[in-house]
Amino acid sequence: MTAVQLNEQTTKFLVQHKLYENDGIQHIQLQHRISLAEAFHLPKGGRILEIGCGQGDTTMAIAHIIGKEGRVVAIDNASRDYGTPFTLGEATDYILQSSLGKRISFHLETDFNEFEVSTPFDVAVFSHSSWYFKNPHELLSFFTRLRLLTKRICFAEWDLHYTEMEQRSHFCAVSILALYSKFVENESNVQTLFNKTQIQQLLEQAGFHIEKQMTVDATFLPDAKWEIDYANTIHKELEVAAPDLKPFLLSYYELMNEPQDDVLSLNSFVITAT
Repeated sequence: MTAVQLNEQTTKFLVQHKLYENDGIQHIQLQHRISLAEAFHLPKGGRILEIGCGQGDTTMAIAHIIGKEGRVVAIDNASRDYGTPFTLGEATDYILQSSLGKRISFHLETDFNEFEVSTPFDVAVFSHSSWYFKNPHELLSFFTRLRLLTKRICFAEWDLHYTEMEQRSHFCAVSILALYSKFVENESNVQTLFNKTQIQQLLEQAGFHIEKQMTVDATFLPDAKWEIDYANTIHKELEVAAPDLKPFLLSYYELMNEPQDDVLSLNSFVITAT
């Protein structure tokens, strides 16, 4: 992970809302999420639905971008006790106590398919939440329902098409973790890898029309190191669960752990559609 200088937008956010003031890691994550929210071109005063809000990293950025008159309805099916270093309950309660709190309603432990919506949303947002889905059919069912509930959809996820050799270790790590999820039931945030072509195709199948695609720099994030470390902890368990894959796994682990001067996270791709 490279050293990160906070930009003007992030600094303004921290001064204005006084969230995570002494948490350097959270500042780095926030900087990326603000960049994503800016790439989404969300309307001021808009009514936004966020799917898979987690600890609210992107939720904060969305609420900040849309202003005081905007509203974010943030949904996640995970329990309040899920997550680290802060649980979803701890993180979302903390955000609600801030100046952004009145703009946000969190709905944890909530199944989107059973969530009642009476008024359509201006925009639906998926921000780094698609890899939690077990398969493409499950994600497509969400997109299909959203086509009826929103005018526009904004989607962001890790970009598997890495452009720097220092990103290869992150690519190997998430590939290993996706395989692990196919052989061992777990609650990892990597269940299925979707690339940008697949997402575009699924959105079009659901009736959306692609508006634009772009790449947002995420190389400075610590996620690569976190996922490499996690992939190393499950090596033996995965070999036992999938013994026929041992030669493949050895190759990927060797590539992932190859010494290098720096390890960079994958970038994020953004797709917006109407």
